[in-house]
Amino acid sequence: MHNKLSIWHMFHMLAFMLCLLAPAVMAHHPVAAKFDPANTRTLSGRITAIDWANPHVHLFIQVDESLGIVGNWAVELPDTITLSFSGWSPDDVAVGEYITVYGPIAKNGSEQVWGERITNNNGFLLFNVDDSAVVNTLANIATGPTPRWSDGKPRLGPPPGQIGYWLNTGSGSLLEDGQTVSMDAQGLLKNLDDAARVAPFQDWARDLYILRQQESLASDPGYLFCIPPGGPRQFQQTFGLQFLEQHQRNRITMLMGGANRNWRLIYTDGREQISQVGGNDDNPLFFGRSVAHWDGDSLVVNSDGYNEGFWFSNGGLPHTRHLQLEERLTRTSLNTLEYSVTINDPGSYIRPWTSSWTLQWISGEEMPEYYCQENRL
Repeated sequence: MHNKLSIWHMFHMLAFMLCLLAPAVMAHHPVAAKFDPANTRTLSGRITAIDWANPHVHLFIQVDESLGIVGNWAVELPDTITLSFSGWSPDDVAVGEYITVYGPIAKNGSEQVWGERITNNNGFLLFNVDDSAVVNTLANIATGPTPRWSDGKPRLGPPPGQIGYWLNTGSGSLLEDGQTVSMDAQGLLKNLDDAARVAPFQDWARDLYILRQQESLASDPGYLFCIPPGGPRQFQQTFGLQFLEQHQRNRITMLMGGANRNWRLIYTDGREQISQVGGNDDNPLFFGRSVAHWDGDSLVVNSDGYNEGFWFSNGGLPHTRHLQLEERLTRTSLNTLEYSVTINDPGSYIRPWTSSWTLQWISGEEMPEYYCQENRL
């Protein structure tokens, strides 16, 4: 049923393996935001329809009434890209096929189940991922020197004649440097008592952060309404990012593989960080206004002008319209991009604070193409 995975698909799967192996997280939102991990069910039945679309694939099954359960249940799975990289395609399942599904059911009592484990009529496991192969492969990637432009500045994109993109392998959410707090790939804390150590919160911001955590991030506007991931969250997305460096226009276009293939402009022409009269002066932005300069081998990006309609990090950390960011991007080798961001938002935090992590270069591949669609039930 499945073809052997290519080495490049294995690179992509590092970000996806937690989505497929554990019920705690998934590519677009935590399972616990919609499903109850403490209330699992085993269902069997024939597939009546297949909705192969982002942000989540759905299989609909008419449940075998001999199990004492009735109805046409929706089986929710990860997005199409995650399934593709793990060896699945729409041709692997068919309407009329008899399957057995195990997983947590929807908290709201509707006939929905998360497909933690799916087998066919012969008991064959339909999808799984060997994460050890991915980790071992990434650990042995050949590296090289930092690629540079003719003026000596580091290239943030691929060397001449090559392709590639950056994949987040270092952070699930923002965490103040120097703190040690356990959280998953979506920023959910293992221990809620650690909340106050994540950042130097104002009281109201800490309480809102805890509430969002208690709700398993169910109010995430990125999940509910496909809102773009502004701020540092752009660097925490599952499907990576690319930089298009336009020297002749003195700007860098940052392309995102997740969300809705959004882009962000970073200007390097020395302009002032001021709004456009009649434009964004009274219309704060999801991606803010970004101006940058080089400090040695580090690109320093200063941004402000944000609205409050998005989450600026995984995990639900609050921010206000007073948010200002200083980001430092330092490519220390062909394969490593060090990212550091200093958050200055006196509306949410008692002082500026910094969070840092690294990204991995995936050579020879273009970013996967993902578009968020509101196909939730």
